Amino acid sequence: MKGKGLDLFFLYFFFPFLCFAAEHEGPSSGSIVFTTYGRSDYAWDIYTLPALNPPHPSNELQITDGESVNFNGHFPSSPSSSILSLLHNRNLLQPPGPQAPPPLQLIYVTERNGMSNIYYDALYYDEPRSSRSRSALEIPVRVQAPLLGLEESKNRISMKDRPSLSGENLIYVSTHEDPGMPRTSWAAVYSTHLGTGLTRRLTPYGVADFSPAVSPSGVWTAVASYGSEGWAGEVEELSTDIYVFLTGDGSRRVKVVEHGGWPCWVDDSTLYFHRRSEDKWISVYRAILPKDKPVSTESVTIQRVTPPGLHAFTPATSPNNHNFIAVTTRRPTSSFRHIELFDLVKNEFIELTRHVSPTTHHLNPFISPDSTRVGYHKCRGESNGGKTPQLLLENIKSPLPNLSLFRVDGSFPSFSPAGDRLAYVDLPGVYVVNRDGSNLRQVSPLNAFATAWDPVRKGIVYTSAGPEFSSESTEVDIVAINVDDVDQSNVKPLTIDGKNNAFPSVSPDGKQIVFRSGRSGHKNLYIMDAVQGETGGLQRLTDGPWTDTMCNWSPDGYWIAFASDRHNPDSGSFQLYLIHPNGTGLRRLIKSGSGGRTNHPSFSPDGKYIVFTTDYGGISAEPISTPHQYQPYGEIFTIKVDGSDWKRLTHNIYEDGTPSWAPKYINPVDVASPKRPQCTFEDCHWLNEMPGRGTQVEPLGSAKAQCGA
Repeated sequence: MKGKGLDLFFLYFFFPFLCFAAEHEGPSSGSIVFTTYGRSDYAWDIYTLPALNPPHPSNELQITDGESVNFNGHFPSSPSSSILSLLHNRNLLQPPGPQAPPPLQLIYVTERNGMSNIYYDALYYDEPRSSRSRSALEIPVRVQAPLLGLEESKNRISMKDRPSLSGENLIYVSTHEDPGMPRTSWAAVYSTHLGTGLTRRLTPYGVADFSPAVSPSGVWTAVASYGSEGWAGEVEELSTDIYVFLTGDGSRRVKVVEHGGWPCWVDDSTLYFHRRSEDKWISVYRAILPKDKPVSTESVTIQRVTPPGLHAFTPATSPNNHNFIAVTTRRPTSSFRHIELFDLVKNEFIELTRHVSPTTHHLNPFISPDSTRVGYHKCRGESNGGKTPQLLLENIKSPLPNLSLFRVDGSFPSFSPAGDRLAYVDLPGVYVVNRDGSNLRQVSPLNAFATAWDPVRKGIVYTSAGPEFSSESTEVDIVAINVDDVDQSNVKPLTIDGKNNAFPSVSPDGKQIVFRSGRSGHKNLYIMDAVQGETGGLQRLTDGPWTDTMCNWSPDGYWIAFASDRHNPDSGSFQLYLIHPNGTGLRRLIKSGSGGRTNHPSFSPDGKYIVFTTDYGGISAEPISTPHQYQPYGEIFTIKVDGSDWKRLTHNIYEDGTPSWAPKYINPVDVASPKRPQCTFEDCHWLNEMPGRGTQVEPLGSAKAQCGA
């Protein structure tokens, strides 16, 4: 039986997303590039192993199709015929005839087509289960459909997470509603009927919920939540509690566990979850809800399940299975996450994925309703059928029709004045590449951060050379790099004192550079000659016992935007300010909220808007469920120079940062990059801490911080 594509279905469903005009004119059009920490290395697909047989590479099955990244899966219990009968455009779906064996079904999050969505796959086999091939890419028939379309989402961009099916309703997290408060997560749980598209919010307004799990009966949903207290800025283990409410309408909401995350049900009165224990190990716990009295944190019985000596987290259960659970582990003897079963009768671990791919991270297990299969996601690697090429510019679906967005495979990206070349850093190394992905070159081996092109002198890129995230006295200097100098004698220092001089931005006439420097003992802003450097003249622009940094000169030369903690020095909180180059007109553009961070401003080509990265939208998922992110709250926003018209542009579980505008509109099409090794992403650094061991497992590779202050 040959594979059957569903190209017609995808054209019907996604054509509205891709119909952008070839050219956009006017001051409101433009393109923004930004970096997402680690994302280009993920290449995730969802896999499964038998739960009851000894693990072996020949038993591992790749379920998803190698497109983009696919993660956080769920095995639905409903028959495939019931699910397919509910879907829109079901006449375009072509499942095999009634004689076909039951398919392997999966619901999961995917980021194909530049946006987060939830998909359903049904995989039909000719062979009996025992002889199935290892890779789903070799499977004869795949029926695939997005579960949330234009009507359900009202064409709004949002992050989707932790989907599960309860009867005819899809339960999931989305970030499409703005709570209207800074540093407040947009994550909330919704229920969408697959047949009608009717969507109901289950999370109370003013509250954020994460990691929903539906009970076996479908009556109850459990979530990790801050409740009314809100996010306090954590980027490691969240200080959430476990709440339970009715799946139908979100009512009868009650807190059942203090301090816990990632809940899952065995039956309607038994929950599992993870938390950091008093002995500092992250462990899995059991919560038993009373059946004969009101449920509350006082009446629920809490029992520790996994022992100390390793981190165990993101537990998974199956209905009425009191024999074993699945967990992710980080052991002191390994630098990799692995999926293991924990035998609840014998109180012992059974390793699964280490026997299949020992040097690969495996994330977020889930168990089939009949307890026979364990699913998880991992990086597929180059040799296992990935369909998506590695990308220099990944087109991200924009919420604004006249604005294109691109994720860049590199930090601190900036376009040349003509828009034909892109410079970025890779910590270490400064690189330049043509906009079409050709002619990639390292133009300097320096450890550098921030890039800025000279608007007048062709081929000159300014950067800051030295260690990032360092003190005022650390040796960091502004240098000019001639990227067209084939003799490689192309680096010219412009500052000479080595006192943390960084984040250069050039005036529109190419005569001056604004930068931050720690030469006074505090990081303030200075202006120097763009050709001679500080020896050609130096002007102090700001002065005070605080940090002014990440400066950007407006295209008309009238303003300099920068980030500063002057409102609360040394607090870690940054807000955006504007100042004239002569030192007058200082005003605050953005108030970040208590303890908030708003960084990396960049002016639009017409000077009317500023793009920046911020924690205004809080955090969107439990950080332990992802690889390492220094600042998992980072999202890209724009604002008018007069402080009006806030717009959130990105929604995801990663760290987005260092945005900049392209000088011209770029059509929203992916641009491939030269191939390089994938799957080299780092696990959460804080999981390297092994309590009582006296040592830490070091992360693989060099840490590449995104946003040096």
